[in-house]
Parts: sequence; structure tokens; C-alpha cells
Amino acid sequence: MPRKISRLISDLDSASFFNRGDKGSHRNFLHEKGVTITRSGKLGDDAKPYQERLLRQKIKEAKKLKIEIVT
Repeated sequence: MPRKISRLISDLDSASFFNRGDKGSHRNFLHEKGVTITRSGKLGDDAKPYQERLLRQKIKEAKKLKIEIVT
């Protein structure tokens, strides 16, 4: 059974992504390391397989990146 869009959004929140703003049914999320992702769909809709796959990929990408401080 597919997860709901609201669950994907809570996973993004847990991974330190923050919502940059909404427009209609689209939500734009940004991680402090510069990784972005856009979620579409109403909160109660079922997530599509490609949406879950992209979510996992972006969270993994954000965990891998290191912030380099240049002085």
C-alpha cells in the first residue's frame, strides 16, 4: 500500500528539509546543504512510486554532502 503525501513531507521534515513555500498543490523543500525537492499532490493523496524513489534519493544526497567553509 502506498504511503500518503503527508508522510513523505514528514520524512522531509525529519531529514532537516524546510518548506520554501507552496503554490497550489506543489511544495518546495530546501535542505541547508543546497538539496532541493518539489512535492506535488494533496496531503491525503497516495504517493506514486517515483515520488518515493526521488524522496529517498534526495535524503541520501543531503546526508552525503559536506559543508565546506572557506576562509
